[in-house]
Amino acid sequence: MSFKSTILAASAAVFLALPALAAGIEVQDPYARSASDMATTGAAFMVITNAGGTADRLIGVASEAAERVELHTHREDSNGVMRMIHVEEGFDLPADGQIVMERGGHHVMFMGLKEPMAQGDMIDVTLTFEQAGDVTVQIPVDLERQPQAGAHGGMTHGGMKKD
Repeated sequence: MSFKSTILAASAAVFLALPALAAGIEVQDPYARSASDMATTGAAFMVITNAGGTADRLIGVASEAAERVELHTHREDSNGVMRMIHVEEGFDLPADGQIVMERGGHHVMFMGLKEPMAQGDMIDVTLTFEQAGDVTVQIPVDLERQPQAGAHGGMTHGGMKKD
């Protein structure tokens, strides 16, 4: 490998390791997954932090990875059953606050995957905020990641702002 190739590869690795950042919006620890190679749906999870000092709202999401990409959450229905629902109005992002997108809670939903999600793939996703505008994030596919109790990726919702 040439010196130039080595420098480019190292620069790309550093860039991908850094959180996405725009207008005080920081996206940390993103990952995506699907249930299997044959799955037509998948989801992405992450922590979105607002260090901008002004409240904002995540109002949309887009990606070429699927036919439809939506913001979803889980809510309990009148029978006590948890249902996944599309949240058309988006999610509040308080000033100096966070949106924790995790399994069993808020997440990005991919429907009609154009290709199977394979371990290590990168998915380009654009998050749209009312104030900050578009933030593009490269999200790695991690099919092996397991939920961690009491932390991002688990079923607890301690730090998540509920609508």
